[in-house]
Amino acid sequence: MAVAAGSKIEQLAINTIRTLSMDAVQAANSGHPGTPMALAPVSYVIWNRFMRYDPEHPHWPARDRFVLSCGHASMLLYSLLHLAGVQKVDQQGEPTGTPAISLESIRKFRQLHSPCAGHPEFGEADGIETTTGPLGQGIGNSVGMAIAARWTAARYAPDEASLLDYNVYVLCSDGDIMEGVGCEAASLAGHLKLSNLCWIYDDNRITIEGHTDLSFSENVAKRFEGLGWNTVTVEDANNLQAISGALDTFLKTTDRPTLIVLRSIIGYGSPNKADSHDAHGAPLGEAEIKLTKNFYGWPEDAKFEVPGEVVEDFANGVGQRGRQAYADWKKAFDAYGQQHPQQRTELQQIWSGELPGNWDKDLPVFTTKDKGATRVTGGKVLNAIAKNIPWMLGGSADLAPSTKTLLTFDGAGHFGSADYAGRNFHFGIREHGMAAAANGMALSGLRPYVATFFVFSDYLRPSMRLSSLMRLPVLYVFTHDSIGLGEDGPTHQPVEQLAACRAIPGLIVARPGDANEVAEVYRAVMPLVDRPVAMILTRQDLPTLDRDKYAAAAGAARGGYVLADAPSGKPSVILIGTGSELPICVEAYERLVADGVAARLVSMPSCELFESQDAAYRESVLPADVTARVVVEAGIRQSWDRYLGMRGQFIGMSSFGASGPYEELYEHFGITPETVVNAARALLA
Repeated sequence: MAVAAGSKIEQLAINTIRTLSMDAVQAANSGHPGTPMALAPVSYVIWNRFMRYDPEHPHWPARDRFVLSCGHASMLLYSLLHLAGVQKVDQQGEPTGTPAISLESIRKFRQLHSPCAGHPEFGEADGIETTTGPLGQGIGNSVGMAIAARWTAARYAPDEASLLDYNVYVLCSDGDIMEGVGCEAASLAGHLKLSNLCWIYDDNRITIEGHTDLSFSENVAKRFEGLGWNTVTVEDANNLQAISGALDTFLKTTDRPTLIVLRSIIGYGSPNKADSHDAHGAPLGEAEIKLTKNFYGWPEDAKFEVPGEVVEDFANGVGQRGRQAYADWKKAFDAYGQQHPQQRTELQQIWSGELPGNWDKDLPVFTTKDKGATRVTGGKVLNAIAKNIPWMLGGSADLAPSTKTLLTFDGAGHFGSADYAGRNFHFGIREHGMAAAANGMALSGLRPYVATFFVFSDYLRPSMRLSSLMRLPVLYVFTHDSIGLGEDGPTHQPVEQLAACRAIPGLIVARPGDANEVAEVYRAVMPLVDRPVAMILTRQDLPTLDRDKYAAAAGAARGGYVLADAPSGKPSVILIGTGSELPICVEAYERLVADGVAARLVSMPSCELFESQDAAYRESVLPADVTARVVVEAGIRQSWDRYLGMRGQFIGMSSFGASGPYEELYEHFGITPETVVNAARALLA
C-alpha cells in the first residue's frame, strides 16, 4: 500500500496529523493513536477541500459542523484545529489572535487544565462542536444539528436557504454504529430525509476486544439503505481521490442523508502494527514511533513537528476559502437584516442565547376550580411559553397525547421532510435518539424540549447526563411520575428515578405540587441557559391550592418555601412535600394544627433551586434547630437525607409499585395523611 495517495504537500499534511497524534499519546502515556492515524486522510480532505468553515470565526452560525463521534480519537480533532489555525474568540465571536488549540496544549494532551482532554469536551476550546466519547452520542447530536440547520433555514430564510443552512460531517466508528442510540439516530435522520448530514463510518473491523467478527457481522451499508440513507463505499482510506468522490456524491444527494463506508486499517502506517488492535488504546512506544516515522519519511527524533508549509497549506485551503465564505455570508446577512429586521433580531437572540422580552407574559394563573393533573397544566404552560419564544420546539417519544406536549397554537406546525419549519416533532419510540438530537439542537442555539413517561428517563439518561455536562438548556418533560399512574403497574411506575435524576450534577429536577407551582417553576428555569431541566409531572389530578390561604406560588421559584406556618411562627415539626404528595402534606398539616401542634408546611418542588439560594434563606425555611421533620414523596428516600437529618422520618417507597387504582396504591403503601400525622406525632413524642 502507498502511504497517502495525493500530492507531496497533502501527504505531508496528513503525516503531520498522524505524528502529532502519536507524539501526544506517547507523551501522555495514555490514549488512542491508531484511529487518528487511519482517519488523517479523510479528515484532511473534509477540512481542506470541503468544509465551509472560517477558522477565524468558529462560531459562525452558517458554518459546516465537524463532529468526531469516535471521541477516543480526540488527537485527530486537536491536530486539525491546530493546523487549520482555529482561533480563540471573544464574547462577540471575534478572533483574539490566540490559537484555540496551541502546540503547547497538544504537548499537555490528557493533562489537567489542558483543553486537549482525553475525549473532546464542548466549551473547553473553540472549534469543539460537542462532547463526544460515549459512543453513539456524537452521531446522535449530529442529527439534531442537521435538524437545526433545516429548521432555521425553513423558518427564517425559505427563499435563501444557503444563508442559514449548513452541512454536518461526522466521523464515526464501529462502536457508534453498534450502540443502540446510533441506530435510533440513523432511523430518525433517514425518516426526516436530512440530506445535509454525512456520516463517515471508519470500517476498520477492530474494537478493544479484538476483531469485530467476535460480535458484529451485519452488512452496515445494507442496514442504512433500509433506514433510508444513501450509501457509498471507499475501499481504501488513503485514496484521496475516492474520498473526494464520495463527498461529492454526498453534496449532490438532496433527498436523504449519506453514509460513507470507509475501509481502513487502524494505526495504518506502521510496518509492524498495521493489522494490530494494540494501536487502538495504548501508546505505540518510542521504538515503534521511530519505525513509523521512518516509514513516513519523517525525522525519527522530531517531536511535535509542524512543518511551516503544512500550516500554509491549511491557510490556503480552509483558511482562505472560509474567510471568503464568511465575508460573503456576512454581507448577505446584513442585507437580509435590512429587509427582515424582526427575523434578524430573533436570529441574533438564538445565537446569543437570549430570550425575547415578555416571553412569560401569557403564563396562566390557575384558580381552585382548575383541578387537573400537572401534565395537563404543564401542557398549557408550555404552550403559553413557546408561543412567545419562536425557537422553542420539541416533541415526545410517541407519547404527546399523554404527556400533553403538543404545541397547539396557530403556526406551530409539524416538523418533517415536507415542512422543515414546523415546531412539533414526532421522534417515534426512540427516547435515547430523541434526547441526543435535542442536545444537537441546543448546541445550535435552539431551545428544545423532549417528553416521555418518567420511568423511560432510564432510556435517555446518558444523553441527559451529557446535557448537563455540556451545560445545555434542554427541557425534559417527564409525566406519569410515580405509583400515581396506577393500573399500568410497577414496570411503568418510577420509584428510583427521582433520586437518579437528582444525582446528575447540574440537572435541575422540578416536581411541582399544583398548577400554579408548575407555572412559577417554568418562570424560574426558562431564563437559565446553562443547565438542563427535568420537569416531573403527574398523571392523576391534583387540587389547585387556595393562595389566599396558603403562601403565594411565586415561592416555588426558590425551590422550596414555607407554604403554611405554625400559628406562632415557631414550628416544632416540619412537613416537606413535593408533587402529588403535597396535597397529602397539606391535609396532614391541617389536622396537626387543628390539634394544637406547631407544624410548618414546606413545599419543595426543586432541591436544586433551593440549594442555589443563600444560606440565610435556606435556614429561614428549614431552621437547623427543628430536627423533627417528615418528608413525603412517592419515590425512594435517597437524596432526602440532607434535609431529614438523623431524626427525620421519610414517607414514601422502599419497593417497586403494584398494579391497581392509584388511590388504593397510596393506601397500600402507606402514603396517606394519617401516616404523616402519626410520623409527626412520633417525632414530637
